[in-house]
Amino acid sequence: MSLSGQPAEVAPARPATGRGHLFTNGTVDDYRQVVAAGIERVATRVAGTDRPFTGVTPDELAPGVAAVDLDAPLAGTAAALDELEDLYLRDAVWFHHPRYLAHLNCPVVIPALLGEAILTAVNSSMDTWDQSAGATLIERRLIDWTNQRIGLGPAADGVFTSGGTQSNLQALLIAREEACARAVVPGVGPTPTRAELLPRLRILASTAGHFSVQKSATLLGLAPEAVVTVATDARRRMDPAALAREIERCQRQGLVVMAVVATAGTTDFGSIDPLPAIADACAATGVRLHVDAAYGCGLLVSRTRRDLLDGIERADSVTVDYHKSFFQPVSSSALLVRDRAALRHCTYHADYLNPARAVEERIPNQVDKSLQTTRRFDALKLWLTLRIMGPDALGDLFDEVVDRAAEAWRMLDVDPRFEVVTRSQLSTVVFRWLPGGECGPADGDLVDAANRYAREALAASGAGMVAATTVDGRQYLKFTLLNPETTGADVAYVLDLVAAHARRYVREHRPAALSCPV
Repeated sequence: MSLSGQPAEVAPARPATGRGHLFTNGTVDDYRQVVAAGIERVATRVAGTDRPFTGVTPDELAPGVAAVDLDAPLAGTAAALDELEDLYLRDAVWFHHPRYLAHLNCPVVIPALLGEAILTAVNSSMDTWDQSAGATLIERRLIDWTNQRIGLGPAADGVFTSGGTQSNLQALLIAREEACARAVVPGVGPTPTRAELLPRLRILASTAGHFSVQKSATLLGLAPEAVVTVATDARRRMDPAALAREIERCQRQGLVVMAVVATAGTTDFGSIDPLPAIADACAATGVRLHVDAAYGCGLLVSRTRRDLLDGIERADSVTVDYHKSFFQPVSSSALLVRDRAALRHCTYHADYLNPARAVEERIPNQVDKSLQTTRRFDALKLWLTLRIMGPDALGDLFDEVVDRAAEAWRMLDVDPRFEVVTRSQLSTVVFRWLPGGECGPADGDLVDAANRYAREALAASGAGMVAATTVDGRQYLKFTLLNPETTGADVAYVLDLVAAHARRYVREHRPAALSCPV
């Protein structure tokens, strides 16, 4: 029986040899039945899901996974799917649910799921033309389309990546190589050696920037102090005056600023750095500008908020994550560069794969642009999304979640149970529960603990999910709204649960003489 109570179509029994499992012209009927059986399981589960999570713990789930004998295959597809129900599907975190309000995970659009099914079956590899053919041209066309939306100019180029972390790493690799090629260090000479230069290289990013900048600096062999944090303003955006001071200080000390990393959509606050002013500071001092728009790239297709990205067209490189704000399945991301020649720093040739003569023969090998070799045709998901839905429909969905976040901020701003931080330019809301008069005064550590407990208890109940962060050393909670199906009623429901859990914690951990109603 299926989860819906209807008789399940039984997939073919496991063939006697592995050859029968290969996807070939002789097994297409098996392919249809097996994939349909998997789709039915997921569809039935999604249709019956009434909460984003079951609250299962690692200790509860781990024994079942550990007990699986991977050397002893099951009797067929149906048995494997039954097992998968118990080990994964039943307790999966469902981002499509309107009360999933935690991380930067979006529900996905159906055209992208169609693309996912096609690309995995064909299994093109994007490293060379002779493994991908038209897939290479489709990816390149999408890169051109994104560059046009950004406004990087006729020499722009780029490549799809696994995510924002990889895109930032590649952008900073290019920045390092460009700095090494043209740096002049006072007191060292016009052509310092790499060994002399690397310890002097600096990256400037705001205190609200993504941690992948620090990770990239380590991977690139830079000094431990290579990433210099720049102060932010009251809205958690990079302060251009503070940036100018840091650039001047670095140059005065004989340090080389290889890149400024501005953020268009910080993970916690959804803040967009003042890109025009930052671009001015970079242009005045000859510093390379990278914009991490992994989150805010959804504004590229917004019909009402595109102006929030004004200045991004002046960047030397840009990170975009379609799997955040274009409603695409993971992974679907890209790095864009203003000057395609900069991608030469990622080019290596192998005679068996992409020999140097291929460039002269104008064979379009994407491995010449990428940090990866074997790479999925993730661009197909976005391609089918644009061809079926169009960019305006995507932008409207993103505008909806930004509107919903503004509504949530207003709700919190007038609710005496909560303190809300700065209003996001995108779709995050950072807040925390406070005892207020109903529970009497409470010390900061108790409030921190109550908010941590409220988040954990909410997740354990499965009724909703929120994220957590710290602000000025104190514990806060965070909504990340990326589901257009989320309503104000969903937000209010989760806030009531958070408050109830927090009050319960304070009541149980304060002196008995003090009361806190639940």
